Amino acid sequence: MGGFDIKHPREASGPISFPSLSGAEDAWFALYVQVNHEKEVTKRLENKEINCFLPLMECWSKRLDRRKKIQVPLFPGYIFVRTVLDNYTNINILKTPGALSILRNSEGPLPIPDYQVNNLLTLIGSTQPLSQHDYLNEGDWVQVVRGPLAGCIGILSRVDRKKGRLVVGVDIIKKSVSVELDTEDVEPIPPPPGR
Repeated sequence: MGGFDIKHPREASGPISFPSLSGAEDAWFALYVQVNHEKEVTKRLENKEINCFLPLMECWSKRLDRRKKIQVPLFPGYIFVRTVLDNYTNINILKTPGALSILRNSEGPLPIPDYQVNNLLTLIGSTQPLSQHDYLNEGDWVQVVRGPLAGCIGILSRVDRKKGRLVVGVDIIKKSVSVELDTEDVEPIPPPPGR
């Protein structure tokens, strides 16, 4: 996962904050890479001492001759880098073989709020099975207050009265992942700013 130093959501305090577009502060960015080359690009960036994070999930291989569990990218075609994105660093990242572009709008590269990457780190570190989920724009915003997913913030998708799925997303790449949990372990929160 790289050598980044990030505050765990349980240790974070205060309201959800969003990094500025200026590039003057350390922030997460989504890097679009060649599909099926995510692991190689991650290694190349780590060799350049650029902090990166490639979320992986376990699944069964699709080979006909044998079945085994393999690690595949949770979001094919994307890895996340944490850096102060000045011109030199931007060029250094994009010159990496397999790297295609940093997601941006007309104002420049789009930083990702820390809580969204914290959510992914928590989900990947849990023992709960993950599955990809359609990205949602509506639903109940919740924060998990108990259990191994404590601190995660996302949208609650109900299965029944006692069970639900916590859907967490990365807005910039319009991708989400979900995990099953007890609805008793979550509390409603107001939507993050800009939602």
